[in-house]
Amino acid sequence: MRSYFKAMRPERWPRSLAIFIGSAAFFFLNHTHFQSSEILWLISRLSLIFLLTWAISTANYVINEIADAPYDRHHPTKKHRPLLQGKIRKGPFLCLGSFLILGSLAISWLCFSKPFFISLLALLIAGFIYNIKPVRTKDIPFIDSISESANNPIRFLIGWFAFAPTHYFPPLSLLLCWWSFGNFLMVAKRLSEFRFLKDKAGDYRLSLKRYSQRSLFFGIGISAGVFFITYFVFALDFDFPSFLYLSPFVLFYFFLFFKKTLQEKEVMEEPELLLRQPIFALYTLLLAAAFFIAFLLDTAK
Repeated sequence: MRSYFKAMRPERWPRSLAIFIGSAAFFFLNHTHFQSSEILWLISRLSLIFLLTWAISTANYVINEIADAPYDRHHPTKKHRPLLQGKIRKGPFLCLGSFLILGSLAISWLCFSKPFFISLLALLIAGFIYNIKPVRTKDIPFIDSISESANNPIRFLIGWFAFAPTHYFPPLSLLLCWWSFGNFLMVAKRLSEFRFLKDKAGDYRLSLKRYSQRSLFFGIGISAGVFFITYFVFALDFDFPSFLYLSPFVLFYFFLFFKKTLQEKEVMEEPELLLRQPIFALYTLLLAAAFFIAFLLDTAK
């Protein structure tokens, strides 16, 4: 059982917390929808949507563990995953993933709105498209990072539609901003793999055979550019001038991740693991606090 648990990748479970960004954005932009007397209902609902998102995300990890087995044997650390080591069996593991999918979708259909259900289903479909042939976008240069980082706005929508009215869609600029940040991280991670794995990079990730260091630097720059354009558009559209003043600190946040990418000692860790490092964790908390204060100042006008 321990190996099955490890194959479910508990170190990546914190990614599902990203749904709370969507929920927070909804309440920040729509103050009248939240009443302090509803705090217990809010906590229980947030807990449920986290569990539903966790179930679909974990099912996607099951799919990834199986689909990536032939490639992971070329990675210095992923070659030790339980399936490759023969510590788990494919059949029971697939049954576990199927149970998580059916249970999560059934509960979301019964307890939430149609847009919420569609968003949760989209998270599952994104995993299939990314991992499974004949599409398997994971093997296509730049489409791989674009499709993987699509999980960011999808999770945002899950959190948003857990509370938002059916026909109330979030700002497109905010969705694009959140997607481009994820794409920046994913392209940066590919650059790290390209530099560290060198000749073996293409054996582990097929898309790396058609990347070059220049094209990856270009992809990182484009992603950062899209982020800041959409960030400024959102701040101006919703009259958050303090967000503009915080942009240099956001730029430095990007720099921290980019600097980590250029360290050739090892492949850059997953973003959620980087946040365990004191400098990343502290700066993330300070930046989040700064945005919260900036929001209060702007809305108090």
